[in-house]
Formats: sequence, C-alpha cells, structure tokens
Amino acid sequence: MRCPFCAHEASQVKDSRPTEDGAAIRRRRQCEACGARFTTFERIQLRDLTVLKSEDKREPFDRDKLVRSVSIACRKRPIDSQQVEKLVSGIQRQLETGGESEIAAQRIGELVMDGLKGLDSVAYIRFASVYKDFTEARDFEEFAGTVNEVAKQ
Repeated sequence: MRCPFCAHEASQVKDSRPTEDGAAIRRRRQCEACGARFTTFERIQLRDLTVLKSEDKREPFDRDKLVRSVSIACRKRPIDSQQVEKLVSGIQRQLETGGESEIAAQRIGELVMDGLKGLDSVAYIRFASVYKDFTEARDFEEFAGTVNEVAKQ
C-alpha cells in the first residue's frame, strides 16, 4: 500500500479489525520510510459495476461518490456516518448481487430514496430535491405533502 504522505510503496499493517457492519476490514498501517500512520479499508467487490447515465454515458460505479451524496442529504441530521456507511453498503450489495453489471443511475437513485425514506424524512426530501430536480418551492411543498401522507398511514 502506497503511503499517502511520502508515496513510498511499503507499509506495515499494525492493526486489523472488521468495521461495525462487517462489510469491510479496517487496517492501521505504518509507512516503512517516513513512519507515518494511516488507515485503509478493504471491501469485497463481487463485480465491476458500470453506471448508465443519461444520453448513453457510462462511468464506473463510485462508492465514494454515493457516500458523498448521501452524506450531503444527511448533513446536520441525527444520522451518524456508520448509518450512512450501512445504507451505502446495502445498496452496493444489492447492485452487485442483482446480476447486472450495468445499472441505470435512476435505479441507484431509487435505492437511495428507499433507504433514506426509512432513515430520515428530511434527508429523504433533500436527496429527492436534487434527484428529482426540484426547480420551485412548490416542488418541495408537493413532495413534502406526499411524505407526510405516507408517514400518517
């Protein structure tokens, strides 16, 4: 593993342990050249996924991009990073075990919406505002009204 501080190729693993959700292994490493310590995460990847964007664009699935998007929707909400990681790990697992190597961006958005709906209604509305491209305050009102109706049932 390359050191992020000095780019030296060799490092020693000082400590390994599974993450809270068991979906990854957290490793504490120390660079053999400069002695700096850093953390890496090792995850199982069942297959390479490609995201089909609009206008037939394709790009590799980026887990970190998904984490960032969900984290932005959850900012200043009572949701910790472990809950976000668990949600993203679940979505990634669903995509990898689904049998398809090319996934429509809309499918990923729907999975995030489903996950956030059960986690936090404000984060759900925030994500929806970007995903569904709200352009006016009325869009928020209408969508929030449907969220409130579902919550009452």
